[in-house]
Amino acid sequence: MIAQAAVWPGCLRRIVGRHPLLADGLLATATVAVGLVLASQQPPAGIRPMDLPGYALTCLLGALLVARQRAPMAVLVLYCAVWVGYIALGYWPVVNSPGMLLALYTVAAKRRARTAVTAAVIAATVWVYAGTDSLLIAVVQGVAWTAVIAWFGRGAGQLAASNQRLARVARQLEYEQEQRARRAVVEERVRIARELHDVVAHHMSVISVQAGLARYVLTTDPQTARTALGTVLETSGEALDELRRLLSLLRVNADDAGEESGSYAPAPGLDQLDELIQRVRAAGVRVEVTTSGGTRPLPPGADLCVYRVIQEGLTNVLKHAPTAAATVALQYSRDRLTARVRDDGRAGAGRSGTSEGHGLVGMRERAHLYGGTLTAGPHPEGGFEVVLSLPIPAMVEDEDADPGRDLT
Repeated sequence: MIAQAAVWPGCLRRIVGRHPLLADGLLATATVAVGLVLASQQPPAGIRPMDLPGYALTCLLGALLVARQRAPMAVLVLYCAVWVGYIALGYWPVVNSPGMLLALYTVAAKRRARTAVTAAVIAATVWVYAGTDSLLIAVVQGVAWTAVIAWFGRGAGQLAASNQRLARVARQLEYEQEQRARRAVVEERVRIARELHDVVAHHMSVISVQAGLARYVLTTDPQTARTALGTVLETSGEALDELRRLLSLLRVNADDAGEESGSYAPAPGLDQLDELIQRVRAAGVRVEVTTSGGTRPLPPGADLCVYRVIQEGLTNVLKHAPTAAATVALQYSRDRLTARVRDDGRAGAGRSGTSEGHGLVGMRERAHLYGGTLTAGPHPEGGFEVVLSLPIPAMVEDEDADPGRDLT
């Protein structure tokens, strides 16, 4: 029974929200019913008993209340005018006083403060006119009742306006949260696609070159074919390891991250640059690496960014200029790392300096993510060059610029 009783207020609120005219009709009917109950009582001496015209006027006043939400001030003025006529005919004023108070409450809740004060003055004036026993009592009652009703109506109106603003803000926040969630999903998909592209494109390029070499010399130079197939096997194993690492990051939940995270190697960085260079050299590309300015550690994200850019640059050399010679130059300055990957352009005539595939787009996105810039295009002296410029965070620089510094 208690649960069923608690459901009723919610049902009434939903009905009022969906059918406001029906709710106003029900409230007007209830107001008329209260007036008829008062009319059924014995009126004071000298008051005209209720008859057919009195009942008709009472029903008319109740009908006016149906439109109080749409035109509250007009309804109040008409109600007071009809009520004055009702009182002038000698009927008991108390019968229709609840309807006037309801109309005043609606004006105070729906309209501005100045309009509410005007409505309260009109209602108080009619109330004083209705009080025939004592002018003082009529004035006190008229001012007190109208002031209280107007005050409550004004408060209810401000509360409703505040709730509407809060509802709009809540809807806006919900919309923005949905947009942020969608952007996060898109960014995560792009990040995963970029990572998969870097892993698959590089390793598959090496495998393709070495498999082609093994097939070409399979009968004429078995030893070279075996070496090439060994490189294929080793490179495919590395690719599988990196793919497993990526998949593990996608599958691991927050609860079991500690159990799974140690199963696979961390993301690659510049400490694995030698292995990358050896793999590219094994595919037939001559690569020279130079470092200047003194190496220093980078944050994991920036370290992975530099590694992936170099990997993509060398992968492009494998795909577009497999017989070219390439150079990888790392230059450390006070607050910036510049990485250059350049080939001499031999056997790269089919390479376009203007078109951009997923690799170059992904490299630029990586650089932008860590506050850096990336340029890629033909070099004036021939060949193709990729240049990554990445800021080095001050914290990392300050901690590692002078290893021999006494930190105590």
